[in-house]
Amino acid sequence: MESEKRKIVVVGASRGIGAVVAQHFTQKGDSVLSISRGQPIAGKWIQADISTSEGITSIVSSISESTVDALLFMGGVWEDGAFTDQYDFMTSSDQETRFVIAVNTIAPIELTKQLAKNLAKSDNPRAIFIGALSGLDNSPTIEVANTASKFGLRGAAQALKLALRDYKIGITVINPSNIATEEVVADIEEGRFTAQVPIPLTDIISAIEWILTLSNAVDIGEINMYQKG
Repeated sequence: MESEKRKIVVVGASRGIGAVVAQHFTQKGDSVLSISRGQPIAGKWIQADISTSEGITSIVSSISESTVDALLFMGGVWEDGAFTDQYDFMTSSDQETRFVIAVNTIAPIELTKQLAKNLAKSDNPRAIFIGALSGLDNSPTIEVANTASKFGLRGAAQALKLALRDYKIGITVINPSNIATEEVVADIEEGRFTAQVPIPLTDIISAIEWILTLSNAVDIGEINMYQKG
């Protein structure tokens, strides 16, 4: 798979992890479909709001019958003020809760279901979702919607693996702590996050590359990535 031109769908490609991942695979010569609301920096843009059923439908229509080698769900949202002292669950709106869960949990479920036949055309189909350590058991985080959505994503991945067993799609959730995106680095520098050394983006890319180059005899359920110290 590594030596051939792959068709890779990257969700959340306009910023953060998704933007870097889309740029990486585009530079490698893969055919990248970049899903986002805003203009991505790399790949062929499919403009869509994945929090809505209309957005999911537009993505599926754009991809049509094409083979998809990998679905990389790199998108993610959280509540206003999340991971800072400004976050307050009791003042967070129900609309915000529904939006976070729609993007982080419902969208990957629906996209994987709708693109299962496209993925099944690949010799070694993979779906990789970005989760978070906040989605692990007994997480100390208090951001209710984000935590629920990431916990739900792990359960969804396990169920999808069973429900789509006939399609032979490898499904992996990567649960990292803070990643050194521009947004996280700015939060650390400006004091919104505690002083820390976030996980380099190159490590996330290396993990994704490793999964994509495994044989179709191997499936990786979850990878947890912690900051040292």
